[in-house]
Amino acid sequence: MAGTVPQSDHLSTDRLARVFDNTVATYKFYWFEAILDLFITTGKTRFDIWDIQVEMVVNSWHPVCYFHLSFGKSESLFRAIHEIQHRYDLPVLMGREDLRRWLHENRSKVYGTIRFLQLNVPYRFLMPWIRTTNDLSLVERSQEFENNCPYRIWTRDGGMRIELNPLWLDYFRDNYPILKNFIYWNLALFVQGRNPNVPNVPGKLVRVEARNSLRKQHEFWDYVMDHEAQKMHCIYTGAELSKGEYDLDHFLPWSFVSHDLLWNLLPADGSINSSKSDRLPDLGEYLPGLASAQQLALRTCLENGHQPKILEDYLSLGCTVQEIADMPKAALYDCFGRVLKPLDQIARNMGFESWIR
Repeated sequence: MAGTVPQSDHLSTDRLARVFDNTVATYKFYWFEAILDLFITTGKTRFDIWDIQVEMVVNSWHPVCYFHLSFGKSESLFRAIHEIQHRYDLPVLMGREDLRRWLHENRSKVYGTIRFLQLNVPYRFLMPWIRTTNDLSLVERSQEFENNCPYRIWTRDGGMRIELNPLWLDYFRDNYPILKNFIYWNLALFVQGRNPNVPNVPGKLVRVEARNSLRKQHEFWDYVMDHEAQKMHCIYTGAELSKGEYDLDHFLPWSFVSHDLLWNLLPADGSINSSKSDRLPDLGEYLPGLASAQQLALRTCLENGHQPKILEDYLSLGCTVQEIADMPKAALYDCFGRVLKPLDQIARNMGFESWIR
């Protein structure tokens, strides 16, 4: 199961399974992940705390900056990432390698901003093995890997480092994918609790390098344009649209809804995606256009006996395709508004910006 760790006859895996008990912030999740990633990618067993902190920022950058997930009101990592991104005007979708390189090159600038990550989590993570709230005592007791704890904390040349327990190395190496799932299972539960109305929180915790193809959605709108007597127009610019010469726009940004359901997609002028990007359109101005374009498309399909499987996307609006096609305008706008308005408000509360053309 994703929420458990692999068992071992000679390691205290029962203690490892409890590391995320009573967690009040995301630090432990990203701390453990950073240690595992550094060990697997470098083969090293000793790490400077700074290197771990950099990995923590890299791994949490995308959920915070792109998806606007909240880590909780008292979460300093969330605030630190926002501060770094805004102060230095870094790209929201900055690549992992580029971000890692930038942080190392600008250590003197950002060290003070993320220094708090070394104040508690290195000690608190070891609590299942070494029961003390005295950090100095914990450091001393970790030197001999008390209770087979996973690492010991040591200082050298004024800096803090950790060294992995040799007894855990094969376990970490052999079970790396399972342990990553264990981390993200628990992280997803934690973050979902702080974003209760946000769609697909688990899918927003890891950077998506490649999005799903919109081939089926393009085929749907191409069919509509082929069979609709009237020319379609972009609801944002009024420009006439032709088959193969339009972009598909996520009405509410993909970075919030995290899906490609057809009722949130519509053809748009090619200039819109770069202009609108991940911002929110004004529902008062554009929701009627979205709903009307969707209804026109559904009527065109039904009148021509074309009912591809993708039409099932509309069921999540709480109505059948035929019901949507037959609705008078007031009922149609209400149907789309019941779904889109609450989502729009949640997105605005999370910090997604408004789009003004």
